Parts: sequence; C-alpha cells; structure tokens
Amino acid sequence: MKKTLFTLALLLFITQANAQSIFGKWENLNEETKEVDSVIEVYEENDKVYAKIIAITDATRQKAVCEKCSGDKKNKPILGMQILSGLQKDGDQWNGGTIVDPKNGKEYKCYIKLEEPNKLKVRGYIGFSAMGRTKYWYRKDS
Repeated sequence: MKKTLFTLALLLFITQANAQSIFGKWENLNEETKEVDSVIEVYEENDKVYAKIIAITDATRQKAVCEKCSGDKKNKPILGMQILSGLQKDGDQWNGGTIVDPKNGKEYKCYIKLEEPNKLKVRGYIGFSAMGRTKYWYRKDS
C-alpha cells in the first residue's frame, strides 16, 4: 500500500513539475480563426532556450518556405525551422534571445514567460519590450 501511494505521489509531482515548465510542445493559434496554426517545441540546449516549428496544421502550408527571411533562413522550409533562439533564464522569464516571424521574415528581440501552467507568453519587440507584440502559446496535450 505504501509503495502504491508513493508511486501515485511521485507521478503527481512529475506531472505538476512538467506543467510548470516552459519546455515541451505548444500550440500557436491563428489570430483570426483561433484554430491551431502550428505546434512549436521549446527545448533547452547549453543552458539556453530554443524553439522550432514541428507541425503546421494547414496542409497547403506544410511545404512553405520563408521567402521573406534573410540569412541562413532565406527560402528554407518553415516546418522544422528554429524560430526562437538564445534565451536565458532571468528570474521568472527567459530573455536575451530572438524570435523570427516566418510570415514576414523579420527577427525580433524576445522574452517568454509562463503565465499559467499551460499558457506561455511570447513577446517579440524592437528596441525595448514596450514596443512589440505579444502572442500566447498553449500547452499541447500529449
């Protein structure tokens, strides 16, 4: 009985810890339709945070390339593209990196913050954070 209770408590703890993390798969909603537009995976590498697009729901856009991007992203597939890079932990948020908007090809300074266990605030900006745009990504169910 003690083993069963311990196992259940451990599973609950792991589930709660995962729900409190920025890492994992997130759904990006289309601003007009409020439908899932893409799935983005947020991961850590060398103590920095990155994110890449791992799914695009619109079948006609799955082979789309970033025509308006510059540098090494120019004309590269959007599916699989790393859009968030180089963020570092700073208190309750991650900042100091950049985000690319594949729709317009522009790169912005960025910070992210877990607003709720299943809601991630993503803020892209030019110069300082008051001059920018906020999107929310929602944790994807397993």
